[in-house]
Amino acid sequence: MHAEQILKHVAKHITLDAVERDFFISLLQFRSMKKKEILIREGDVCHHEHYVIKGCFKSYSVDEKGNEHIIMFAPEDWWMGDLYSFLTGKPSRFNTVALEAAEIFMISKPDLQRLYETVPKFERFFRILFQSALVAQFHRIDQNLSMTAEERYVEFQNRYPQLEQRIHLKQIASFLGITPEFLSIIRRKGMRGKE
Repeated sequence: MHAEQILKHVAKHITLDAVERDFFISLLQFRSMKKKEILIREGDVCHHEHYVIKGCFKSYSVDEKGNEHIIMFAPEDWWMGDLYSFLTGKPSRFNTVALEAAEIFMISKPDLQRLYETVPKFERFFRILFQSALVAQFHRIDQNLSMTAEERYVEFQNRYPQLEQRIHLKQIASFLGITPEFLSIIRRKGMRGKE
């Protein structure tokens, strides 16, 4: 069942035969996680790329005052990890934690290398994935520099549909770089505009 979900995801970018599909699935490790369980801890090296089967995660840093800054949410059908740490072998600067009970597939760096060598078309798949992550990161930086808080909130709603009902207002505010109180004002304004 879970294998079908990730294979459907992969099929958006590359076509696999039965042998390639079986080999790919054989390299994946399944992991079930509890709500609030930490997947990647700041200071640890990220050794896996992770695919979210079920649940939602947040990646965040904590500043010297103890304030949390969410850089990313990863709901179902998303890949996540600390790409910098994964590729360089250097310690992560972020924490990644389950916001809900979750299920994921993980693939290690050595197994990813085996996958590239055995099924070269996966290099294309992960290149597309990593390029998309890079583009999203630049877009997020641009948003924070050039968009108003209201525009960033609308962008959040477009990027993460249905997520608003699943996560706390405080977490959305942290992601947007504003206070929960200011986010409440923006939401009220938006609701009045729809009347």
